[in-house]
Amino acid sequence: MSNDTFNEIGLKELAIRIAGDIMLSANPGKAMRKWRELFRISQVELAKNMGISASVISDYESGRRKYPGYRFVKKFVNSLINTDKKKGGYATTGLYRIFLASDNLREAVIDMREFSDPLKIRELCDILDAELIVGNSLKDAYIFGYTIVDSIKLVLDVPSFDYIKLYGTTTQRAAIFTNVKRGRSPLIAIKAMQAGMGGLKPALVILHGPKEIDELAIMIAKKEGLPLAISRIESIEELVKRLSKLE
Repeated sequence: MSNDTFNEIGLKELAIRIAGDIMLSANPGKAMRKWRELFRISQVELAKNMGISASVISDYESGRRKYPGYRFVKKFVNSLINTDKKKGGYATTGLYRIFLASDNLREAVIDMREFSDPLKIRELCDILDAELIVGNSLKDAYIFGYTIVDSIKLVLDVPSFDYIKLYGTTTQRAAIFTNVKRGRSPLIAIKAMQAGMGGLKPALVILHGPKEIDELAIMIAKKEGLPLAISRIESIEELVKRLSKLE
């Protein structure tokens, strides 16, 4: 994301929303850790930018220190955003899009990120222990980010007009659906997205959870020319952990 495409008003609104989430949380330290990890910034790096010791951040996140004041939270949030801007603003872009969406979409999205360097489809599949079922000829195509969503919440609770916000800054991304039984609903949802958004579709769909994929889901993927894979990773936590290690 360039500084030209994400203005100061958007950054200020994002900062206010994050600060509010921390200040209103029953566990501010846990909320601070959540946001720091979403921005993928280490305690040491953040502390350096805040001009404090990393142990201070660690103490808040672990609960050894209670209830940071507003001035500290403001500095914490601004340091997150400014550090991310220096790295290209990949975190702020996706997070701001989600904030513009409905509450239901925000609850459905587990993680969202743009890559600083693109990955090939086959490389991401290797990282996520994912078998490419459809689209092997496109395994060397590049993707520039990913969105992980809870498929049940997405299909049941999120209005279709909010789907476009799942794409972040690019459609050349992996749409990773969790809590999948057989994959029919996520593929039907993607087909519905295309109908309402001029044919937009993700570059890769990864289904997490199913032992086998519904035949209709495979038919849709083939018809739409959409690479489709199944991840064999055991838990959502492990899925997110592996992705968090990517640059």
